[in-house]
Amino acid sequence: MGLERIVDIATDGRHLSAHRGFMVVSEDRQEVGRIPLDDVAAVIVHAHGVTWTTSVLVALAERGAIMVVCGSNHAPVALCLPIDGHHAQNARFRAQWEAGRPLVKQLWRRVVVAKIDWQRAVLVAHDKPADAFDLLIRKVTSGDAGNVEAQAARRYWPLLMGEDFRRDREAADANAMLNYGYTVMRSLCARAAVAAGLHPSIGIHHANRGNAFTLADDLVEPFRPLVDALTLRLLDKGVVSVDPVAKRAYASLIAFDLPGAGGTTTVTMAATRAAQSLANAFTVGRADVLELPPPPLPAAVADLGRLVP
Repeated sequence: MGLERIVDIATDGRHLSAHRGFMVVSEDRQEVGRIPLDDVAAVIVHAHGVTWTTSVLVALAERGAIMVVCGSNHAPVALCLPIDGHHAQNARFRAQWEAGRPLVKQLWRRVVVAKIDWQRAVLVAHDKPADAFDLLIRKVTSGDAGNVEAQAARRYWPLLMGEDFRRDREAADANAMLNYGYTVMRSLCARAAVAAGLHPSIGIHHANRGNAFTLADDLVEPFRPLVDALTLRLLDKGVVSVDPVAKRAYASLIAFDLPGAGGTTTVTMAATRAAQSLANAFTVGRADVLELPPPPLPAAVADLGRLVP
């Protein structure tokens, strides 16, 4: 991949096709834009009446890119992912499917701890009281049997967004903005999982029978507070809906710099490492090899402001 772009199709009646290494966007048979297919990480379709050719889906899949189709609430309802993702895919599928419950529960514990630690860091960066989150992290057990994740959420949202805020996937305003940001992160994690040779429908915790991308929903959890923090920046700048400014900001998140064990890395690389290390965890049967992004310092959270013009 080159520039790792998220392409958002938000205008009704657009048509997508592939031509000589480009994804071409047209309307009424007139070209309105094009982008090198090698630069595309994901295509997110929000508008109505959008059509596309089989050739553009094939071209995207050959490059490991995905297409996400969203409903009116900006939450994803369908994804198109490549079948071939890794040279050791069959062996990793088998290891993933055969992973024992103790391993899976320990993996989920690490994901929950990482998510709560990120929530704590975002609250600290916004001068909100977060001492309780250190205690909550220590309470997370194998498989999060006590559902500490939900306990943290009940504390987190009122502190971050105000006492009147309620997280509701079907609501508008800030909730719709969060939906969109999570869609970007979810598509990134789905792509990373497939590229690592993992099956996106075999999750470590999420197990909704009607959800074909439960593993992406698992991997995205530590990245959600990053979307939350950016949403606050947008709201502070007067952006209160999923408008072009918000879409550009959320799409830019995949290239945002994060701290890592080996130094600064991008969100894209952090998701890739998480998926690759998860595949390794399944193969060797050890949860401690899972590499999830460490929480950012307040300065890094503040730097999200540069994504909002």
